[in-house]
Order: sequence, then C-alpha cells, then structure tokens
Amino acid sequence: MAKKSIEHTDVAGKRVLIRVDFNVPLDGDTITDDRRIVSAIPTIRSVIDRGGRAILMSHLGRPEGKGYEASHSMAPVAKKLGELLGKPVTIPAQTCKDPAVKAAVDSMSDGDVILLENLRFHGCEKRNDPEFAAQLADLADVYVNDAFGTCHREHCSMVGVPKAMGPRPKVAGFLVEKEIAYLSDALADPNRPFTVILGGAKVSDKLPAIEHLLPKADHILVGGAMAYTFLKALGHSIGDSRVEQDMVKEAHRIIELAAESKTDLHFPEDHICSTIFAEKAGDIEVFDDQIKDGFMGLDIGPKTAARYSLIIQSSKTIVWNGPMGVFEWMPFKMGTKLVAEAVAQATSAGATSIVGGGDSAAAAEIFGVADKLSHVSTGGGASLAMLEGKRFSAVDLLDDA
Repeated sequence: MAKKSIEHTDVAGKRVLIRVDFNVPLDGDTITDDRRIVSAIPTIRSVIDRGGRAILMSHLGRPEGKGYEASHSMAPVAKKLGELLGKPVTIPAQTCKDPAVKAAVDSMSDGDVILLENLRFHGCEKRNDPEFAAQLADLADVYVNDAFGTCHREHCSMVGVPKAMGPRPKVAGFLVEKEIAYLSDALADPNRPFTVILGGAKVSDKLPAIEHLLPKADHILVGGAMAYTFLKALGHSIGDSRVEQDMVKEAHRIIELAAESKTDLHFPEDHICSTIFAEKAGDIEVFDDQIKDGFMGLDIGPKTAARYSLIIQSSKTIVWNGPMGVFEWMPFKMGTKLVAEAVAQATSAGATSIVGGGDSAAAAEIFGVADKLSHVSTGGGASLAMLEGKRFSAVDLLDDA
C-alpha cells in the first residue's frame, strides 16, 4: 500500500492543500489536548521549510452544516498552530466558499500558512459534493492527505478533492504514511506470536475486526463490557453485566469460528464487579467466573490481567484497541493499567506494538506508557476500520510510490 510521500514531492513555490485532522477537544476556546495538531507539524514544516505555501483544511466537532458557527470555529486551532510553528496562521474567511479564500491563497508568499474555516460548516463536505471538491482543488497545485483519523470517511476533502485534482500530485503526509506503515503493513506480515487485545463496551463495534483477525492472529484477548456478550453465549452467569442481547448469537458464531481456526480466543476468568455503575457508590467484589445477580463486571480481574500480561509479554506483534474496564474510575482501572504496562514491557523487549486511537490511546497516556510503544494511532475509527480489513478510498486515490 506504498503511496508517494510529501517528502519526495517538489513543493517550492507551489500551493499545497493539506487535509489535516485538527478535530481537537475544546473547553470554550481552550484546546484541552493538542496532540493532533502536534502530529501534523512535521508535514506542515516539510512544506513551508522547502518554500511551499501551506493551505490547511480540517473539520472540528459536529456543526450543523448550515454555515459559520462561532462555537465550532477553527480560531483556537489557528492560534495554537501559530504558537507551535512560530509564525502567524490566518483564517481568511468564515466559510471555505467565500471569494476571500481564493484571494488570500493568490496573495500568499513562499512559506506562508493559512487555515481554512471548519469544512463541516458546509453540509456538502459530508455529502462529498463534486462542486465543492472542485472549488477546493482549484486552490492547489499539490494535495496532501495527512488526516488518518478521517481516512475511513468518504467525505469531500478526503475523496472528492483528490479526484478533482486530476493529474496534479496527490500524496501522503508523514502521519498518514506512518499509520499505513504500522497498521496495514504490520498486519499483512506480523512477527509472531501476534496478539490482538480488544476491549470496549460493544461487541458489535469489534465483531468485524475479530472476524477479520481470526485467521491472522495467534491470540485474541477480549476484555471490557463486550466480553460479557461472549460469556453469555458460552452459558456463564454474568449477573447484571452489560450484554448486547441481539449479538449473543453472533458472539457464539465467532466462538465456533475461533475453535475451527488456529487462533486462541481468550475471555476473562475473573471480574471486578459493582452493584452500581458508578465509581464509589456500589458494593465492589471480585468474582471468579460466575457473577452473582445484582453485580455487573466493570473490569477484568487479577487472574485474567496476569494471564493476559504473560501472553502479551511473549508476543512479537501486539495490536491493542479498547480498554479492559472503566479505567477512568479508580476501582476499575487495574486491568487496563496492567495490560498497558505489559504492552510497554513487550515493546522494550523488541516487540512491535500498535495502539488504536480513542480510549486505548487515552489509557496509554494516563498510565504513562504512550512514549514506550511503537505507535499510538491518531484515529480510533480509522484504525478499527483497518483492523477490519477495509480499504480506504482516501488512501487508494493517492499517487503510488
């Protein structure tokens, strides 16, 4: 899946339209986590340091798509980006369709950076409208996709614009290049043993990934609330634990598929449970296997955490997507913490570790192991889609290396 990189693209004096993922969390006008902005800096720097003119575009949050909304403006992002780059980053107009945008691009000097307003102020972004795509493509001599977090979306800026670029260069930024290298290439030919850790709330979210990975992985370790749908399918007593009733049959089918494959599918053998879904209010007990009525599983138990840790530490390739429990709450954090530490230990011993975005990335940060892993993905939904074996039009449309 090798794609041409921005590194090998002539940008001097050229207008370079870069699709970045600046969908960062905000508290008012304050950015509470700037990792996505920081992750895009190498690509932006590569362009402006070589005399290119960087035109950045991104979405932010979920505006209605009917025009400018101050609460979803890119203004806080432009301010933060300017601080990180050490140069002004301007937003030329309140919408991408304003003629002032084209005028601002035409008056750029080499090394300048402008940021377009929120793409999703336009409903046509999510509809992949060809007219909007052509208007954006008209701003550019080169198109760069550095927004892995939205690579699974068939949106205008991801798919429509590269189509509208015609023969003009369409290349990958450093972030997308790195994500593809780890998630796609590592999955295609992993060093073994290859272990996949899947957690989170809903089995329906992870079922396609499990099915796709069954022929590939040596071990699949299941945790989080999704485990209880599987345990119900196996006939275990799960008390009041969360179950997707409409997925029990599917869970049973996956268990049977695993039995026919060479993959070991592992489930929790003990559980940290509470009578109430809250951090402190309920009675908390550890149950081996059978959970009493009135209790719900909120974390894997110590035996499971120890067993999973041993499997992880003996692995050569590890993919982790989803926490083992409600790790944000003190009584139910230990399972996720021990798994995170085991992944870090395996990495220090030479394993390749890939952490899907979202809650897993947040957990890796909280437990202080993010910088001890091979790769922490910037895209939760996109990384999961890649684990499901899906192809991304947004990547396929880029020029081959």
